[in-house]
Amino acid sequence: MNLYEAISLRKSHRSFLMEEIEPETLAEIGAFYEEVPSLFPGIRTEIGITDNTDGRHAPKGFFGVKAPYYLTMYSEKKDRYMMNAGCICEQLSLFMLTLGLGSCFLGSVSYKKDARTRGDMEFVIVMAFGRVNGSLVRRAADARRLSMQELCVTLEEPRRWTQDILEVARLAPSAMNAQPWRFVVTGSRIHFFSKKKDFTHPGKWDEFDFGCLFAHVLIAADELWLDVDLIRLENISQKNFKMSQYVLSAIIKVE
Repeated sequence: MNLYEAISLRKSHRSFLMEEIEPETLAEIGAFYEEVPSLFPGIRTEIGITDNTDGRHAPKGFFGVKAPYYLTMYSEKKDRYMMNAGCICEQLSLFMLTLGLGSCFLGSVSYKKDARTRGDMEFVIVMAFGRVNGSLVRRAADARRLSMQELCVTLEEPRRWTQDILEVARLAPSAMNAQPWRFVVTGSRIHFFSKKKDFTHPGKWDEFDFGCLFAHVLIAADELWLDVDLIRLENISQKNFKMSQYVLSAIIKVE
């Protein structure tokens, strides 16, 4: 299984076996993080892994999923740092799946004030991970996701590779499965919009969720041998799309 295949199989886990993971596997996770592509390379990040196999070393102030290991993400607090962190964390989660490990994002973790920073970096999120109780994977058809018809507006029939990019974007995870994204396709361009929230959906994690989505786009582009640029187009940023606001565009370069 590679990262692209893992996109269709990944699911969030909340029931873990309190078993040790081989040091070599933990080292692989660390090495993958060091090389993982990010959306904004100018934003520094850092991770830490806590061994909780004895059940006594959960992060301070932590309440929630009991797991043998926790990965904590820290980041410089710069523009779109949450989106950048989401892109990195989703790739880590998919890589863990290729190693036979399950994971879940714990956005509601409550850290004590003195644990919310590391140097000049801010705490972003915790990932619980380890070997799991039950099935490690699920079928893409079993994912609770909106249909492409509900998410996407197309002005013409998308090409095959554009459809592939749209499908992995559709499968991206999101906080409370809110799926805040909407897509507009014009030729070889996919424009990503964020659905505006009402008072019941404050959208705190929208940027992180979009980072997960863009991780899927980058992975698919690599797998399909596509040259894709993720950029913000000023002529699109001035347009409205059904109570949504513009985020970024994927420009698929074709010969």
